[in-house]
Amino acid sequence: MKTFSALAVFFAFTSILQSQYVDRTNFRAGINAGLVMGDFSEAYSLTLGLDIYQHWGVSKEVDLGLATGFLNAFGEEQEITAGGTTVTTEFGNVQFIPLAGSFRIYPSSGFKLGGDIGYALGVNEDNAGGLYYRPSMGVDINGGNTELNVSYFAVNDEVTFSAVLAGILILF
Repeated sequence: MKTFSALAVFFAFTSILQSQYVDRTNFRAGINAGLVMGDFSEAYSLTLGLDIYQHWGVSKEVDLGLATGFLNAFGEEQEITAGGTTVTTEFGNVQFIPLAGSFRIYPSSGFKLGGDIGYALGVNEDNAGGLYYRPSMGVDINGGNTELNVSYFAVNDEVTFSAVLAGILILF
């Protein structure tokens, strides 16, 4: 009788776990564009980037995964006038490659909240990179094969480089 009870509990438990599991394992890639905010907003204005994600569904409401990509912020030219002298300074592009863990929470079908956290490698000269974090919000369109999202991209070393991004991801 103990064996039968143990088997019944085992099968009940595994069926409950399986009913909660949703296989949303996916690979997504896409592009983003945005505006630089904060400390660097006068030296850089626009960004253009690439996003790459691999996610695994761990429950009905949660995905965990890995994130990488590339972000380029375009440098601006500035004129500074002091004491009758004008100096023109041109800022080179700033580039990052993030390497991060990623999570998504699905409060409703087709809508997701989440974020990425990790380290962003600085690609351009004199860019050490730093702690990378990116909270995001997205909505699925086109039957779930395409996602539109908005996010806040930040890399923090001694100062914070940040941008507000809008992007599109394609499910492969």
